[in-house]
Amino acid sequence: MRRATLDSPADPATPAGPRSDWATLQRLLPFFWAYKGRVAAALAFLVAAKLANLGVPLLLKELVDALDVKPGDPQALAVVPAGLLLAYALLRLSTTLFTELRELVFAKATHGAAREIALQTFRHLHALSLRFHLERQTGGMTRDIERGTRALQSLVSYSLYTILPTLVELALAMVLLARMLDLGFVWITLAALGVYAVFTISITEWRTHYRREMNLLDSQAHSKAVDALLNYETVKYFNNEDFEARRYDQGLDAYRRAQIKSQGTLSLLNVGQQAIIATSLLAMLWRATTGVVEGRLSLGDLVMVNALLIQLYIPLNFLGVLYREVKQSLTDLDKMFTLLSREREVADAPGAAPLQVAGAAVRFEDVHFAYDPARPILQGLSFEIPAGKTVAVVGASGAGKSTLARLLYRFYDVSTEGGGRITVDGQDIRTVTQDSLRRHIGIVPQDTVLFNDTIAYNIAYGRTGASREEVEAAARAAHIHDFIVAQPKGYDTLVGERGLKLSGGEKQRVAIARTLLKNPPILIFDEATSALDSANERAIQSELASASAGKTTLVIAHRLSTVAEAHEILVMEAGQVVERGSHQDLLAMGGRYARMWALQHAGQGAGAAGAQETASHGHQVA
Repeated sequence: MRRATLDSPADPATPAGPRSDWATLQRLLPFFWAYKGRVAAALAFLVAAKLANLGVPLLLKELVDALDVKPGDPQALAVVPAGLLLAYALLRLSTTLFTELRELVFAKATHGAAREIALQTFRHLHALSLRFHLERQTGGMTRDIERGTRALQSLVSYSLYTILPTLVELALAMVLLARMLDLGFVWITLAALGVYAVFTISITEWRTHYRREMNLLDSQAHSKAVDALLNYETVKYFNNEDFEARRYDQGLDAYRRAQIKSQGTLSLLNVGQQAIIATSLLAMLWRATTGVVEGRLSLGDLVMVNALLIQLYIPLNFLGVLYREVKQSLTDLDKMFTLLSREREVADAPGAAPLQVAGAAVRFEDVHFAYDPARPILQGLSFEIPAGKTVAVVGASGAGKSTLARLLYRFYDVSTEGGGRITVDGQDIRTVTQDSLRRHIGIVPQDTVLFNDTIAYNIAYGRTGASREEVEAAARAAHIHDFIVAQPKGYDTLVGERGLKLSGGEKQRVAIARTLLKNPPILIFDEATSALDSANERAIQSELASASAGKTTLVIAHRLSTVAEAHEILVMEAGQVVERGSHQDLLAMGGRYARMWALQHAGQGAGAAGAQETASHGHQVA
């Protein structure tokens, strides 16, 4: 798979073509290699169980032949059958014992491999670029991971516990038939197996695309359901419950039709398999019966052949279904391995070293960037945030302000065409590890999303080892402590999915507390007070100013009143800096900044006048 770049973005909705089953197995085998001792022990127990199982028909033959004695012979009836019956019971017990030991020994390998694959997938998804996560379908992706994890355990269960034992038993049984009877029984068995295998594989391969279609439609229906539930409020705002139900039902109906097609082909497969098995059984029993009549075989031989056929063909009867399930498991695993194979758009350079921070000076040097090559966002942008200083960026929506934060965090890399770069203390951030870079940066984003956990958990997420006292101190600094302790459960109050139980301002103050707790040398405030009322905004502005003292701070804002104290203000337009200077300098220029300031203050004045008029009207009505 070629590496995704800005010029060739990876599309998570368009997976690569399915790998071969052998390629999927090759990806899977290393996960079991760590348990090679257990694998060898499990295979040994498997063979022991099958040898014990094959001993049962042999004992039945001896038992039947031993009973072929003259009536009234007490010694034969009292001694020989008793010993054979005891041996028969022990063999039956041994079969079960070895089978359970095999499953017990291999259980750690199965669950350990499933855990490792799921963990690697989880880590890899976090390592993928922001572009992937903006374009993904969460419901479908989580369904693929869930099915892939289940498929591993199903694959082991079907292959190691059913298919492989059946094949081992078939091989041993044919050796037994050739040595004790004649090759005719072996040729009948081999012919039946050949026809059975060709029929099963060809029909199952034909059915596989129906299964893939079922998986796709299932993921699509699940994605629609999850998306509608995540956007519950939006659905309610526009009275679209019936619309969403119809969309979900369309997905379910398409999935139902695919299920019916799959079931029809499964019925055809089952009928064909039964016809092949019945024909081979008839041929084997006819040959054995004829041998008994002609005197070439004993009655015990007939019983042995019959018992062998029962033991062999009962699991073989399900081999087609098992093969289908194994194929489906491999398909599901391939979907998860496809996620694991997706290359990172932003990856650490070979030999990348940790970021070394002294003063944390940040420089943007001739930075070019575009999410889509046809639509440039930043065009040769250059500016510096001196160590310990605050630089604010203002401008209209779409000017590229929030992109600065994403590039500094390395959610994306700057375009290599213009030769630009971003440095921290002179170190190109593309040459240091992403982990060390992000440990030195804290952000209060414009759109705050919280975990569905407690307020304390969400604040402590800024520094997971923080004590409760440190969490509360951060909450006080963010002016949310009083609100929290006023709740019935205090800091143990659950915030709901994405924090929806809190207001926008409350969520933003939690985000501020979280960043204050992290206490990094570089701070980014992306509209950090946009969801707060004026009184709280002024209070928190002073806290943010105190928190950013001595830190390198980038402030992104629309409201100019929040950036007036910045050491330098940059006015951006169409991905370029068109004005720069202090608040007073920019006002004195009489340019874009001055016009924006005048417009905002005019709007605030009109708003205040409107509020005063409303209040006066209210008093008159009262």
